[in-house]
Amino acid sequence: MFIQEDLKKKAEIYFNFSHKHMGHALGMEFEHVAKDKMVATMPVNENSVQPFGVLHGGASVALAETLCSVGGWFQLEDSSQTVVGVEINANHIRSVKMGGKVTGTAKPVHIGRKIQVWECELRDEREKLVCSSRCTLAVINRPDS
Repeated sequence: MFIQEDLKKKAEIYFNFSHKHMGHALGMEFEHVAKDKMVATMPVNENSVQPFGVLHGGASVALAETLCSVGGWFQLEDSSQTVVGVEINANHIRSVKMGGKVTGTAKPVHIGRKIQVWECELRDEREKLVCSSRCTLAVINRPDS
């Protein structure tokens, strides 16, 4: 996995959280962590398909929002802040059968003091576009700080 040099300390915090989260349940694996690009993969398996055996749109959105939200969190300098999703949309372009894998790539469009906007594309193993998503994040004070 690539981790941008100045994000390594913060990445250590993220990847060593003591509790499990949705990313674990869906099998998400990060491949690239940088301020300008986040990349992760997700298997298309019994945890991420709809009853007809193809990738569930909600699983696609979960991968997209995870990449955007984690990427947004890595943008923050103030440890008393975090980001939360306020809006996400997704266009589901093509299906992926059980046994496949998708790769999500998220990039920031706007990084502001209070609002961030990210775009995310999910592609299948043949690099075909599966889902195109845009996520708006709010920068807030962490509830525990």
